[in-house]
Amino acid sequence: MSRAIERLVVLGAAGVFVAGTFLGVNLAFSKPEPVAEEATCEIKKVARGEVLSSNLVMVHVYNSSKRAGIANRVKINLERRGFLGGVAKNNPGRVKVKNVTVLAPDPDDPRVKLVAQQFKGKVAKAAPDFETEDGISVLIGPDYKGLKKAKTKVKASRDVSVCVPAITLP
Repeated sequence: MSRAIERLVVLGAAGVFVAGTFLGVNLAFSKPEPVAEEATCEIKKVARGEVLSSNLVMVHVYNSSKRAGIANRVKINLERRGFLGGVAKNNPGRVKVKNVTVLAPDPDDPRVKLVAQQFKGKVAKAAPDFETEDGISVLIGPDYKGLKKAKTKVKASRDVSVCVPAITLP
């Protein structure tokens, strides 16, 4: 090869190196492209007298006992009945629980009735004393008696708006 061609090859390689370095630095320090916000849930309305089914109710389960994993097991069993599974954690509040307590600002909510009828024994209702997730929150106590055979549908005693998680497939 002649000297002129060698110099052109070295000059071309240096140009590619400089351009690649410049592009790499720009990509490393660029801001991400804005992503359009997607709705996290779809609001569904159930009118008074219509059927409210378990697949429209999000249930969050909190453990108030010393039994490890009970909140997760109860959540899974409720999901098997068609309920939408929410969080499963230890009780962050101070409400005292024996068997089961359903936390709801409005104890006459049809969703509360539907969830409460799933449990054996006395089910108490109380106002939440901590920031709850959207849906119905349930506290499982040390005297938890289990789930009973119950209907997973109830007639709505009033109009209810529920937030059903939106799932977008790629």
